Amino acid sequence: MSLSQSINLSDSHPADPLRQFTKRVGVATLVLLGLWSLAIWLTPYEPAAADFLNRLAPPSAAHWAGTDHLGRDIATRLLYGAGWSLGLSLAISLTGFVVGTVVGILAARSGPAGDFAVMRVTDSFFAFPELIAAVTFAGLFGPSTSNLVIALMVVSWMKFARLARALTLNLGESDFITQARLNVLSNGLILWRHLLPNILPSLLVLWTNSWSRTILSVSGLSFLGFGVQPPSAEWGAMLLDGKAYMQTAPHIMIFPGLAVLLAVMVINLTGDRLRDLMAGKT
Repeated sequence: MSLSQSINLSDSHPADPLRQFTKRVGVATLVLLGLWSLAIWLTPYEPAAADFLNRLAPPSAAHWAGTDHLGRDIATRLLYGAGWSLGLSLAISLTGFVVGTVVGILAARSGPAGDFAVMRVTDSFFAFPELIAAVTFAGLFGPSTSNLVIALMVVSWMKFARLARALTLNLGESDFITQARLNVLSNGLILWRHLLPNILPSLLVLWTNSWSRTILSVSGLSFLGFGVQPPSAEWGAMLLDGKAYMQTAPHIMIFPGLAVLLAVMVINLTGDRLRDLMAGKT
């Protein structure tokens, strides 16, 4: 077979399923962001605008998800609440992803003594569960959004550090890494070209799980009164507002609860599909 024939055959092969899946997720994300931005722009209501004449109104054509105890439109607050619940959890999980990956790689590349010291510090952070750490932080410095973010960021990086370290150690003696060293490539070039592309897929699977867990943590802490404070339209804070009206106006809690459920389910299913593609399943 000639060289041109082999090139044509390689060009006719379908794209890698993992790459196709990543593109689809990216397109779907952009579409959802566009629809979310359009819905916020089109809604006739303000998230904090009270209308006492229409308080506790059930779902209707004017208020698709009803109104809360202050007459605020629940559908509008759900849209704005997505920015808090999804945005904060995304920032927290991405911070944990980046910090943990850097720490794990440094631990694996710093020799036995450095590895031991870094991992013992990492293990010590596992003694502080996310919710307990956030509640403790809020108790010491007061409940606020900034304290919630700081507390969850502090305890969000350890899982990534452990996985990044294990993957780096596992790949450290691989043939392609050894060949790169024999070619006198710098450590930075080896890390950027050969190590990161091989460990990032596994870390991304862990990140999807971390993002969904962080959504639950942010909403749960806001529901307990330690997170995003009123009148901000965060999903957990909306659940807290509706707790006193659970029997007389259950829609106040049903719709924020469904928003949390759907967000966590979609992210987890995306992570499961990504894991299956990495395992060679189609």
